[in-house]
Amino acid sequence: MWQFPTSMVAATRVWVVVVIVVAAGIGGLGFFAGYEYKTSPAASPAAVENSTLSVLGAGTLDTLFPQVANELVNETPGITAPAATQTYEGSIDITTAITSTGARADVAAVADYRLIPDMLEPAYANYEVVFGTTPEVLAYDPSVAAFAGISSSNWAQKLIADVTTPGNAPLGIWNASTDPNGYNEIFSMELEGMLYYGGNVSAVYNTFYTTPPGSLAVGNTATTKLEHESQAASLLSTGVVSAVITYQSYAEVNGLHFVNFNPIVGLLANNTTALADYAKLSTKIITSTGGLASVGPAPVLFSITVPLNAPNPALGAAFLHLLLSPQGMAILTEKNAFYPIFPGWVDHPSNVPSVLAPDVTPMPAWASALLT
Repeated sequence: MWQFPTSMVAATRVWVVVVIVVAAGIGGLGFFAGYEYKTSPAASPAAVENSTLSVLGAGTLDTLFPQVANELVNETPGITAPAATQTYEGSIDITTAITSTGARADVAAVADYRLIPDMLEPAYANYEVVFGTTPEVLAYDPSVAAFAGISSSNWAQKLIADVTTPGNAPLGIWNASTDPNGYNEIFSMELEGMLYYGGNVSAVYNTFYTTPPGSLAVGNTATTKLEHESQAASLLSTGVVSAVITYQSYAEVNGLHFVNFNPIVGLLANNTTALADYAKLSTKIITSTGGLASVGPAPVLFSITVPLNAPNPALGAAFLHLLLSPQGMAILTEKNAFYPIFPGWVDHPSNVPSVLAPDVTPMPAWASALLT
């Protein structure tokens, strides 16, 4: 069982359970929870030789997955993984590209594990593997006076004081209809209000959005600026925005100043209390056909699949195998970016290629319940 550092537990009294990697490198040989990883991850190396890896991944993965791809290239003869065949953008954009524009990739990875079952299965994928989690945090510009003394307990007050000060830059927000982080930041605000403002889910949210909770959220142009999440670090460094709600993985990898949230507010907790709180909230997003759909909070869980139309499915499976190995998990945990989950949680175990059998276990019941 993994637990938060003592100081965080004392402050929040909330625990979250994930399975975490234990790895030891001995002469290049990794031992991973009883699983031994030695050479090329391909079940049949000949099946992937002279192939080019293609990746569709959530924007947050744009520095980590290329490292995994390079490791795969180093360990598997005859394959390439150029930047030109790797695209990292909003997770809903990724799934829509596969279903609506015929985009093809050897692997597709998203920041909300509900998207692959909801949007790709069964026509475009027949399984997913949850491989890691990372909470929402507030990343901020430390040069802004309003953030002096900011902490996990006062971030909302500091943020509201910042964006309502004349002349200060706004909060950067993301498009909830294309990027899960766009609706996750809404839920973090609402959960902060629920837990620390007498159950008032609008207490923080109303400063940043002009429409009621539960509806299609429209940003307040006086306090927010709609941007692309992948540009968050640049937006902060140039003063275009003063703060963003983003994943800890993104903040860590890009060296941003940030404060953690309560694990429920950060969508990291998966205990009974957290799941009950999540079930009380929802927001609306615009679908690819122009209609509205309702989405609710869930723990942030990143997942991956090999699409059924993958150009090189054996190469895609090899990538997953490496991602779930000690080498792959070491990349994910650099700078505390991700809390890895091993064995990976799979929704349809019988559909997983044999090469991945040692790497996965059936999805926990609480996580499966959120897929329905």
